[in-house]
Amino acid sequence: MRIAICDDEEIYRVQLKTILDKLLINVDYDIDTFSDGNILSDAFGKCPYDLVFLDIEMPAVDGITLAKKIRAKSENAFIVFLTSHIEYALEGYEVNALRYLTKPVDIDKLKDVIRHVQEKQGSAHQIIVKEEGEETVIDVSDVIYMESMNQNVRIVTSKGEHIIRYNIGDFEEELKNDGFFRIHRGYLISLSKVKKLSKNDAIMDGDITLPVSRSNVKPLKEALYAYVEGSAF
Repeated sequence: MRIAICDDEEIYRVQLKTILDKLLINVDYDIDTFSDGNILSDAFGKCPYDLVFLDIEMPAVDGITLAKKIRAKSENAFIVFLTSHIEYALEGYEVNALRYLTKPVDIDKLKDVIRHVQEKQGSAHQIIVKEEGEETVIDVSDVIYMESMNQNVRIVTSKGEHIIRYNIGDFEEELKNDGFFRIHRGYLISLSKVKKLSKNDAIMDGDITLPVSRSNVKPLKEALYAYVEGSAF
């Protein structure tokens, strides 16, 4: 696991690295620390990190801007913000932030982050579907939404779409721990692909508008906030 810590205050860089060194004693890992976000951005471009801790308030480049640069280079890196300002949560959602940790970092919450990342890295994050007699492997991280079509399911991804004979309810159960939410009896969406919510619709990547049933409007908002704040795991 490659980890980067970016904070302009040395005391917090050292503290976080010290805790991680203790938590990851039985894990193969490397930790690099940075005081300048621009240097981290350059380093990330040469060799991406699996997990990145970013202080939101830094003088050279703030954490939100830096996270956007990182996300443009990788959709797979886990980004954790170090802050005491939860009002930044919605901005962080734009870059699919994993969690927010207040400084000084709480060890138990940091353990949750590490456990989550290890579980995600340990799983294949793929589903295998049979389409027209052939098996196709789909990365779960690419899925935008699934649509129920009678006895078939249409899987729309960032790379294309697939129509298979399956039950959307089974996918709902299979992907319940991967950030998916049933917004309507006919639609299962990836929370990571939601761009914004309107009154009764979810606007997804690609400006796709999907209907949200009246009974699911409030639960969807709650699920999104839980996903943003990292309390879903």
